[in-house]
Amino acid sequence: MDLHLCPSLSLSLMMATIIFVLVPTTASGIDDQYLNCITPFNCSNLQSIGYPFWGGNRPEYCGYPGFELDCEGEVAEITISNITYRIPKIDNQSRKITVARDDYWDDNCPSKFVNTSLNFSLGDYAPDTKNLTLYYSCPSSVMYDVSWAQLPNQFKCSSDESNTKNYYFSPDLKSFNNSFTDAFQAYLGSCENSAIIPVWQSTLVSIVNNLNSVNLTRSLQEGFGLEWFANNSLCEECERSNGQCGYATRTGQFTCYCSDKPYSSSCGSGKGSFSRSGIYIGVAASAVGIIVILAILLCVNRRRSRKKTKENDRVLEDFLTNYQTLAPKRYRYSEVERMTRFFGNILGQGGYGDVYKGQLPDGRLVAVKVLKASKGNGEEFINEVASISRTSHVNIVTFLGFCYEKKKRALIYEFMPNGSLDRFVCDQETSSTKPKLEWRTMYQIAVGIARGLEYLHRGCTVRIVHFDIKPHNILLDEDFRPKISDFGLSKQSQKKESIISMLDARGTVGYIAPEVFCRTFGRVSHKSDVYSYGMMILEMVGGRKNVDAGMSQSSEVYFPNWIYKHIEPGRDFQFHGVVTEEEKELAKKMITVSLWCIQTNPSDRPSMTNVVEMLEGSLQNLGIPPKPSLSSPTRSAKQSSPSSWSTEIVSLE
Repeated sequence: MDLHLCPSLSLSLMMATIIFVLVPTTASGIDDQYLNCITPFNCSNLQSIGYPFWGGNRPEYCGYPGFELDCEGEVAEITISNITYRIPKIDNQSRKITVARDDYWDDNCPSKFVNTSLNFSLGDYAPDTKNLTLYYSCPSSVMYDVSWAQLPNQFKCSSDESNTKNYYFSPDLKSFNNSFTDAFQAYLGSCENSAIIPVWQSTLVSIVNNLNSVNLTRSLQEGFGLEWFANNSLCEECERSNGQCGYATRTGQFTCYCSDKPYSSSCGSGKGSFSRSGIYIGVAASAVGIIVILAILLCVNRRRSRKKTKENDRVLEDFLTNYQTLAPKRYRYSEVERMTRFFGNILGQGGYGDVYKGQLPDGRLVAVKVLKASKGNGEEFINEVASISRTSHVNIVTFLGFCYEKKKRALIYEFMPNGSLDRFVCDQETSSTKPKLEWRTMYQIAVGIARGLEYLHRGCTVRIVHFDIKPHNILLDEDFRPKISDFGLSKQSQKKESIISMLDARGTVGYIAPEVFCRTFGRVSHKSDVYSYGMMILEMVGGRKNVDAGMSQSSEVYFPNWIYKHIEPGRDFQFHGVVTEEEKELAKKMITVSLWCIQTNPSDRPSMTNVVEMLEGSLQNLGIPPKPSLSSPTRSAKQSSPSSWSTEIVSLE
């Protein structure tokens, strides 16, 4: 580590050396809570913060309930009454804090303002905070006998210039006569929305005669002032006795942490074995030691964080530069909020994020996947944008755009009215309540998914292996046409052979090919998608999940074996829901093809090109596959496999 990059660390090390060499102290008798609370607290842009604030590396008992800070971003944040505020400044002397609402920060024209609410048991507005009243989304003024030229402090603020109703007002009625005031008040009553926005008095004075969208944004970002209440008088008494203010979470009471032990209000006379001067020196030495450690950690973390952030931004910007014609539209997070009506209609939830229904300005319905905050480098996000941007196929979901603003990431797709295939794969407990598909429809869905995978494996300029084929990632349009989605775990290959080098297993339990989690079964390739496809089609046919949570162990083996019995030679084919001869042929064909797809050895599985041919071909041309097993089959799959794909296995593998 280069100390020239961390001057604060160099200074801290010098101070520690002088103190620990020249001052022989024993700090072992100093109270640990006192040492933790006396240590300066730095949070993002804020330095040397004290009580009542806590968060990050500062313990909760050094602060007060309700004053936890989020220090992960560039600006410290605090949540008050479920509203997140940025904190540009804290004044410990006057117990005053400047806050600005995070949801207004990046938007010049918020589509909706919400009245600011506070927990007045913890604080109140600062004396120099005033209210700015806004009326917006008002109708034409001529309808209310008020001319536009007479309206006070009016201005237009809209991201859509064609929206003539989106006007904002900050009225001041004192300077008008009563007749005009009555007419104007009637006009304001017809506005769709209004809100009270707290701002600094100095800000209000500077903009009162020139309120426009730019000044509105400036006033929102400058925020307003709050004064905090956190046992202020007790804290003053504690600090006068050289203690550190805090809050005992166990007892729920104010606590004064002192060098010898905690007290209820102020430090005692000090009956310990150390003199007061010795205690001060010990505390100082310990504090410097802690500062050195924190400085090292801070320096390392900052360098790592900056490096990761730069790498992530560079990857995205390089992608946009290199694929200008392929890159989808990039949206601001405020645009994502508007198109989803502030995330009011949720379509589904998953491990990587939630999906909301939205609408683009041109009227098209979309599905917006908002990714959860990731501690990693955002590989899944970049991977999905890069992979799906290369695709264009009727059985691949259409990717319309994305949002990437630091930790805020979203993916925008075409809306699928019938949701995911997962809705139609029933389990034993809920099969009577879930919708069911006709056998002809299931067959068409199976063929469509196979064609989509064939395109990914062969039709793209870069081969794409999906690695997460499952019913949840298959979407259905209004005609039940299947479309493959969610490319967060996919891998790309420039080679003709899709042999993939991976250090980690990826996928969903129940659909992961054996070679993905154990390399002794074979090499990871496009055949891993074939396995997942086979397990998924078996689920559709069997009408239940292939992993049964009620069983003592995974049913990946049990479930295919159960279905396999229905196609064993010499056995009359009987299957639930199968009535006509056409349904019997479709069901038997889907089962046979799927069992070929889930063979343990990757080279024994057909390619997706062969899968399409087998599904669309004659049932009589399909050989009976070996019985599925996670161990090596007793007879070679190649001996029984249809000749239509044996040559391709050799050429691809």
